[in-house]
Amino acid sequence: MPIKIPIELPAFNALIEERVFVIPSVRAVHQDIRPLKVAIVNLMPTTVVTEIQLLRLLGNTPLQVDVTLVRMGSHESKNAPPGHLEKFYLDYRKIKDKRFDGVIITGAPVETLPFEEVDYWQELTEVMDWAKKNVWSTLHICWGAQAGLFYKYNIPKHPLPQKLFGIFPHSVNEQYKALFRGFDDEFLAPQSRYTESDRAAIAAESRLKIQSETQETGVFIVTSIDDREIFVSGHMEYDSLTIDREYKRDIAKGLPIAIPKNYYPYDNPEESPVVRWRAHAYLFFSNWLNFVYQGTPYNLKDL
Repeated sequence: MPIKIPIELPAFNALIEERVFVIPSVRAVHQDIRPLKVAIVNLMPTTVVTEIQLLRLLGNTPLQVDVTLVRMGSHESKNAPPGHLEKFYLDYRKIKDKRFDGVIITGAPVETLPFEEVDYWQELTEVMDWAKKNVWSTLHICWGAQAGLFYKYNIPKHPLPQKLFGIFPHSVNEQYKALFRGFDDEFLAPQSRYTESDRAAIAAESRLKIQSETQETGVFIVTSIDDREIFVSGHMEYDSLTIDREYKRDIAKGLPIAIPKNYYPYDNPEESPVVRWRAHAYLFFSNWLNFVYQGTPYNLKDL
């Protein structure tokens, strides 16, 4: 089954070209099923690119997924196409009385700031409080994961000696978990961050469980004990050229940035990167949706 998004959304044609199964809202209403309702709180400056990346992964499922795009009303985006947010996104205040099967909170390029200094921090904490009562499962990505761990469990973050940047091998601590069904013993995933959540504080928190970590990347995936809150420190959703764009952007700005690890063939930025993480990204998001589908009540009023 497809993801349901507006036909005017730029992601619609991009995904159709990739043969991702999407349908316009007017057709979806004629299907006699209850779709999963998933909200995406998109905090990334690459608004449209992030939409496509996440919708691509959400579309790889036999379930119909009804997607709502959400923005922070307290933040003025300088990178989204003119009128895009107003046309396709809802201000958080418009969904406060709604319930969802799942919510995704993305990363954001603010990780070097203290959480409280982020201009939409207060609103984001309201979103996380709302999700506790109105959402079956919340998936936090990168800075969104650090923010969730800090606000919900008082887990601090720390600066890294240098940016963790590239494609890294990871393993799973408990492979029987629904989120990791079908995973190999080792899998690859992109990382792109300057900070990390405190591993010792996570391990000491009885309400949390470290599901994946490595010595090189630190903690990668953490879940709450009931598995309904998920915190992913990396970017499994990244497409083939995301890291390439970030690397060349930083080079153009004159920032100190190393060649991303395990990304370019022969570590040569002139070579086209080879994607080696896509299959597990699809599997992870499909497993998450399946977990949500099996756990969430048919009537969301029963949450």
